[in-house]
Amino acid sequence: MTNLKNFFATKWGIISVGGFIGVFAPLLQKLGNPGNMGVCVACFERDIAGALGLHRAAVVQYIRPEIIGFVLGSLVAAYLFKEFRPRAGSAPIVRFVLGAFAMIGALVFLGCPWRALLRLAGGDGNAIFGLLGLIAGIWIGTLFLKGGYTLGRANKTSASVGWLLPLMMLGSLVLTFIFPQVRGQAKSGILFYSLKGPGAMHAPFIVSLLVGLVIGFLAQRSRFCTMGAFRDLILFRQAHLFLGICALVVVAFITNLIMGQFHPGFAHQPVAHSMSIWNFGGMVVAGLAFALAGGCPGRQLFLAGEGDGDAGIFVLGMIVGAAFSHNFGLASSPKGIGPQGIAAVLIGLLVCLFIGFTMRKKVA
Repeated sequence: MTNLKNFFATKWGIISVGGFIGVFAPLLQKLGNPGNMGVCVACFERDIAGALGLHRAAVVQYIRPEIIGFVLGSLVAAYLFKEFRPRAGSAPIVRFVLGAFAMIGALVFLGCPWRALLRLAGGDGNAIFGLLGLIAGIWIGTLFLKGGYTLGRANKTSASVGWLLPLMMLGSLVLTFIFPQVRGQAKSGILFYSLKGPGAMHAPFIVSLLVGLVIGFLAQRSRFCTMGAFRDLILFRQAHLFLGICALVVVAFITNLIMGQFHPGFAHQPVAHSMSIWNFGGMVVAGLAFALAGGCPGRQLFLAGEGDGDAGIFVLGMIVGAAFSHNFGLASSPKGIGPQGIAAVLIGLLVCLFIGFTMRKKVA
């Protein structure tokens, strides 16, 4: 067990985790997940919000087992390695708002940082603008970090706080067994299911859950984080986490080539649009929100699995942000940015900048 713990702290440990995601994300796509969306935390949380009826966009409603697996896999790893540490109380309402605007920005681009990498590995040139926006947003966040920005220190708390988000995910899993998808029906009991569109495209439930559990376990051990990779590279010139995302892109690219899923170009890419300035702008907002919150959406799920209640608040903020995005016309579609998407990007940027400037620790 000690050797396993030490391995994931090494260069080859983080590369192996990125490589694992790089293989299994395209495989999930091959098995039924949407194109260039074998894994997308933002899109999948958006689908969960729809399945629970928080928004009524009929094409994106499905309980995604990958998300459940990320949290529960991290929970298992944290307990096995004695790293389940319940803590909370570090500016929760700020984290909720950051989560909401991170989701809004990601849905303007149509993907989280992981999906941006997977879109690139699948040949989608529009992902380049999204990744540039992500890096720009993270870079702005590092300026705030250098200037004393902090959300404060989380405090040790009762185990029940750390268990709440994992229990919510477990509850979602139970609901899918009580109200399973029925062919041709848009609603099963209290859950909504897409009959067409991205929400209707999914790999076999058990396969997705198992892959999610393994990724959650491995990512908790290795501290895999896209935002952290760019932040560490910019702030400290440390490339440890960056090796993991490089491995993800390279291995996903090779896997897509083997499976015939690599289709280079800008036009007609799956679940994507070609409005470059807003692909960039949406991810500037998302990247800045991730940097201010201390982790990308995947990392927030893994932190929640190891007992971080503040990360759980961020996750809930993202789910609510997804509901707002579709209820108020903020989210993009393959046709382009939503009717209120431009306003959402500008407001999101202003809100994140406000948080960044006002949450700086004053030096006596």
